[in-house]
Amino acid sequence: MQKGLYHICLLGWLLCSCGGNGAYYTTEDFARVPKTDAHVHMYTADTTFVHQARQDNFRLLTIAVEEPPGMALQEQLGIAHHQHYPERVAFAGTLSIANWNNPHWPEATISHLDTMIRAGAIAIKFYKTIGMELKDEAGNFVMIDHPRFDTVLRFLTGKGIPVIGHFGEPKDCWLPLEQMQMNSNRKYYSRHPEFHMYAHPSYPSYHEQIAARDRMLQKHPQLRFIGAHLGSLEWDTDTLAACLDKFPNMAVDMAARISDLQFQAMKDRQKVYGFFIRYQDRLLYGTDRTAEDDGPTPQFIHEAWMRDWAFFTSKDTLRSPSFEGVFTGLQLPKTVVDKIYRYNAERWFKGRPQEQ
Repeated sequence: MQKGLYHICLLGWLLCSCGGNGAYYTTEDFARVPKTDAHVHMYTADTTFVHQARQDNFRLLTIAVEEPPGMALQEQLGIAHHQHYPERVAFAGTLSIANWNNPHWPEATISHLDTMIRAGAIAIKFYKTIGMELKDEAGNFVMIDHPRFDTVLRFLTGKGIPVIGHFGEPKDCWLPLEQMQMNSNRKYYSRHPEFHMYAHPSYPSYHEQIAARDRMLQKHPQLRFIGAHLGSLEWDTDTLAACLDKFPNMAVDMAARISDLQFQAMKDRQKVYGFFIRYQDRLLYGTDRTAEDDGPTPQFIHEAWMRDWAFFTSKDTLRSPSFEGVFTGLQLPKTVVDKIYRYNAERWFKGRPQEQ
């Protein structure tokens, strides 16, 4: 996105938002403001996460993923949390690629997804195993633009159910561990070498992953699509902006990629601020926080949410555990904060948890 457009956006918001202290939130507002974490994973029946969300005024979208501890278990836990705490927890089902080479896979998959939707799923996750693990009978990698997905995508489009798409990985994934920009990526790929593409040069490249995703979106322009993890375009807001301009039915969540935005803000805060102003209707707050039996403590959950809040609402000098250096908070106007923390999730998923 050209800098001139950012400057126009900035000027407009400065004129509209200069009405004094009431234009911005503070730390004291955190628990008072209703918020949504639109990307978490609940792998346990323990309710610690849910109770902390209530205390911090968060609603949660727990997303099933087809990986251990298993798709069926995750979906059952999502349904259970939603049933017990409908005002606090919504859930998204997941697409199963098991039995992909069975000729009846599309019909069986649609039946399974329909069962999830009837149980209350407000979205369906498509996972990075498509393009990074799934192969056809000839041993070729299957990408998301494969024609066999079209029937399923048309079904979801017709149902008005959005897809949460995690295709590809951050660009760090294709670098040696010691050259990665983010400490968090270095830790993740050390634990998950199966997804560290630098070690798998025969796998599809980063650009092939993104290109396949874009071809799928071109084939299904009416599909409501939320690109998980900034749509795997976390490395550059200009590139992400061009993608959002190209696909008006696409939004992105920020799960596990807020540190990438902070890294860019360290270099050019005004550019990142302008991106948020211009695309304030297309950005969803999410963390990728995981609730497990031996998961994070309530204090850890609260402090992590507070660090993000400081980035979006203050002008404080901040640090991130993901990289070296300091950056300044964006101090977005209240109206923008409300969108990224609540209203965008409600609009894009159209199935938010009930009001208390």
